[in-house]
Amino acid sequence: MIAPTTAARAAALVAGVLLLAGCTGSTPADPAGSTSTPSSSSTTGAALAASTCVADPDAAIAAGKTALPTGELPAELVSSLDAAAQAAFDLGASPGAIVGVQTPEGRWEKAYGLADPVAGTPMAVGMHTRIASLTKMYTGTILLQLVQEGEVSLDDTVDTYVDGIPNGDRITLRQLANMTSGVNTYTANEEFITQYFADPTSDFTPSELVEATVEVSPAAEPGERFLYSNGNSVILGEIIEEVTGRAFADELQSRILDPLELTATVWPESSAALPEPYARGFTLNVDEAGTGVPTDSTDWNPSWAWTAGEIISTTDDLLTMGRALGTGRGILDDATQRVRLESFLDPSQSPPAPGAGGYGLQMGCGQGWVGHAGELSGYNTTQFYDTATDTTVVVQTNSDVASGGCENSPTLQDDPGDEICQVSAVRIFVGLSSILGETYQPPPRS
Repeated sequence: MIAPTTAARAAALVAGVLLLAGCTGSTPADPAGSTSTPSSSSTTGAALAASTCVADPDAAIAAGKTALPTGELPAELVSSLDAAAQAAFDLGASPGAIVGVQTPEGRWEKAYGLADPVAGTPMAVGMHTRIASLTKMYTGTILLQLVQEGEVSLDDTVDTYVDGIPNGDRITLRQLANMTSGVNTYTANEEFITQYFADPTSDFTPSELVEATVEVSPAAEPGERFLYSNGNSVILGEIIEEVTGRAFADELQSRILDPLELTATVWPESSAALPEPYARGFTLNVDEAGTGVPTDSTDWNPSWAWTAGEIISTTDDLLTMGRALGTGRGILDDATQRVRLESFLDPSQSPPAPGAGGYGLQMGCGQGWVGHAGELSGYNTTQFYDTATDTTVVVQTNSDVASGGCENSPTLQDDPGDEICQVSAVRIFVGLSSILGETYQPPPRS
């Protein structure tokens, strides 16, 4: 067993990009130079090559114009999916998991294991979990809605809206969204990490998160390289509030949750409470002695993640949102959705994820699957949409503990060390993707 160092615990707080490709390059792609008419082409300067991860954006957009599928998936397909999910779950380090699959043929959902291993409560479809970095896609959607409305341009610089960000006069909103701004993550701030783990129930304000970000920024020049940073998403949240004059929670409700009828999706503000029913979460992020015995982190306050990772949701809502994110249905017009699907950075310049499709505007892409993974102490979630087959896959687990031959990530006492190192939701998603379309290839985890 490996005890989590300060660096490892800090990395755990920003995890989520590990399922996505990182990118580097001199300048980011330039998908939308106008506030009124988004375009997928670069207008000025050298641009980092765009990914072709989404082979046919127009087909994906068109798929969203059809009604959501109803009914159950064919029994033979369900049998294959169930076997793959069970096999992957058995190799994982999570007490429980909830899986959801939606295709043009119908929908299938199933729960595995326990929501509370102490009480023996079984996991059940409909339970709430924290979805961590999937929140970034909701933040990115609101940003693109403001672009669509002509309120902002992706070429606007940060200092137009928020003061005090290093290089804010040169960093664009696009660079914040695609993680090429050079803004460091506040979880690289040792003082912040120490404060957080001293009391994970503490309430952090957005201003405190921005301040912690500024103290360790810049980590690179704007456009110099890809750097996954919660600081980018938090600054975007501040910009959204500045432009709209309303709280982010209100914008999320009126722009996404209400239109898509996501009645089980919750923005918890500064509360650590989860709505009933919910799964209890478990982590090794405070296992200083390396015992491999997880801690119940259910009541840890998620305010430290704000617009980078605070949302709580359920499988049904995540399936609806996953398809909307992939097609634009109900949240973006066709032109703006095309910008989103054509804005992934070229992975050929971005190790360590060969074969994946790169990071885009608060969203990742690999083998045609667009979406995100999220890890937050006690929870791991994946939400992906296959742009080739109109298929959405969601996996929720109540542990962020990795399993397999992990060199750095702490593991449980009974870990199957001969397996590839991975977290449970990712492991299950990969197994399901191999049955539903092209197999997703996550970058290696150590």
